[in-house]
Amino acid sequence: MRGQACIVSLDSVKPLDGIRVVDLSRILAGPYCSMLLSDFGAEIIKIENPDKGDDTRAYGPPFLEGESVYFLSINRGKKSLTLNLKTPAAREILTKLIQQSDVLLENFRRGYLASIGFGYDEVVKLNPKIIYASVTGYGHTGPWADRPGYDLAIQGQSGIMSLTGDPNGSPYKTGTSLADITAGIYATLGILLALQARQRTGHGQKVDVSLLDGQISFLTYQAGIYFGTGKSPTRKGNQHPTIVPYETFKASDRWFNLAAGNDRLWQQFCDVIGRPDLKTYEKFATNPKRVQNHDELHPVLEKIFAGKTADEWLALLEKGGIPCGPIYSVSEVLEHPQVRARDMVIERPHPKLKSVKMTGVPVKLSGTPGEAGDAPPLLGQHTQEVLRDLGYKDDDIAKLKKAGAI
Repeated sequence: MRGQACIVSLDSVKPLDGIRVVDLSRILAGPYCSMLLSDFGAEIIKIENPDKGDDTRAYGPPFLEGESVYFLSINRGKKSLTLNLKTPAAREILTKLIQQSDVLLENFRRGYLASIGFGYDEVVKLNPKIIYASVTGYGHTGPWADRPGYDLAIQGQSGIMSLTGDPNGSPYKTGTSLADITAGIYATLGILLALQARQRTGHGQKVDVSLLDGQISFLTYQAGIYFGTGKSPTRKGNQHPTIVPYETFKASDRWFNLAAGNDRLWQQFCDVIGRPDLKTYEKFATNPKRVQNHDELHPVLEKIFAGKTADEWLALLEKGGIPCGPIYSVSEVLEHPQVRARDMVIERPHPKLKSVKMTGVPVKLSGTPGEAGDAPPLLGQHTQEVLRDLGYKDDDIAKLKKAGAI
């Protein structure tokens, strides 16, 4: 941590104030991590190629005045510094940044940064206290360590896709980039743990996070089913493998979710739907029996639910204390009063656009809360600011630009 901590009121600080991150990552996993760190006070210096910047600046449509909405969604609160790392002058700038920073974050293929002089072994010599966080598809060890990793491929390789979709149809990926975002969250966790360890030991360390590891960790009880039975669990659509009824049903007008997660709720549920006889029916009396006899129970419930609208059923179920909920579109959920009350939709002024809306900060701290920073930067927006902070004069900056280093 740069600088000495002083005694201040909690509401005037963020947990990561004073932490500087050199962010060499791009696309999604790394930038999601650095966005989370920024939300809680870290200074993020986002290093981008001068020609085109982060790949996601070109992801689209949609674009807003030429700015990719994909890029805008995950790069708030960062300073954009353009460096052409093929040039010695740019590598010198990066060296100075590393020496004055707490964290280096990258998501290149294993070995690339080492090939230009910025692998872990080289960086730790420049700054023994630095946290070197690396996000790759498969990690830095194992037979797949040198393979490029992509979210879609890893959702398939992790087993997640084998569990997602209609049991009679094709496997499906999730509707968002789950492997990338999970890796970004785990990288954030790893960095925070390493910073805490540094407080005690005085030393930095390497954080090795892989997209595949993150998805394997999500298998939890599905992995447990395999470990316990020796058989791979299979796709069940929206049906839960070990709880019934815990799935999606169609009312007379649209779909909704029902989650009667234990026998007490099952008994209450039977009263709500006007079928108290199902409580004592032997095949449905306990959760294990309902799981075993799902194919017999499901059509009974389907027929019942077809008799009312989703709103009518949701009102009855909520009144009866049964966990349930509608299935919202993205627009519906982002306009919902609960989401707005939790500040999960925020808006920031943008240097090119009038303003940008983004999702908010998902972790709420009572004493040192996070806050979404400035709007995502234009390419190279902070190059001069960062270089001046490193001691470069305007003439030096002009020469670097002329030489193609920035």
